[in-house]
Amino acid sequence: MQKTYDVQDIMKLLPHRYPFLLIDRMLDVVPGESAVALKNVTINEPFFQGHFPDNPIMPGVLIIEAMGQAGGVLASAFLPEKNQGAVIYFMGMDKVKFRKPVVPGDQILFEVKILKKRSTTFKLSGIARVDGKVVAEAELLATIGEKA
Repeated sequence: MQKTYDVQDIMKLLPHRYPFLLIDRMLDVVPGESAVALKNVTINEPFFQGHFPDNPIMPGVLIIEAMGQAGGVLASAFLPEKNQGAVIYFMGMDKVKFRKPVVPGDQILFEVKILKKRSTTFKLSGIARVDGKVVAEAELLATIGEKA
């Protein structure tokens, strides 16, 4: 069963808030498998004040963070009852590559897939695209933390 989430739904699953909530919508979530998230990049993003004022480019680490947040929604939305409400933490990143700059006006689509799941650990692959072109990719490792 596929599902979508608006920003209010996302905030029920992730602890992130402005200015660090970096995804606007989950367009497609396939439980236990994959998800597609959307980020609208605007000039009003706080990081553009310093990165870089005369040539605004979204920092690559924030692209990967947004990818991780999409993976966090995928994992959080379908946690077993005993883990509902737990925070998902990054454990590692591999094969990170940045292909093209992301600038104001771009719309990023994040595609994340679960590669492996063991107990409380997930390995995800992620691809970020703008206008169908890959701007970043990575493999992410995450774990389910303690409940708040």
